[in-house]
Amino acid sequence: MADDNRTHATKTEARAGSAPGIVRYVLGISLILVVVLFGLVLLYWG
Repeated sequence: MADDNRTHATKTEARAGSAPGIVRYVLGISLILVVVLFGLVLLYWG
């Protein structure tokens, strides 16, 4: 049989990283900019 030497980690340990609070602001601002730009394109060429 195969050797079953598995390492078990919690969800937090497996993720091994953190998402700082600024990420949500960057995503929100980017989404707003994309919507505004698409709106301007639609008004100009629509």
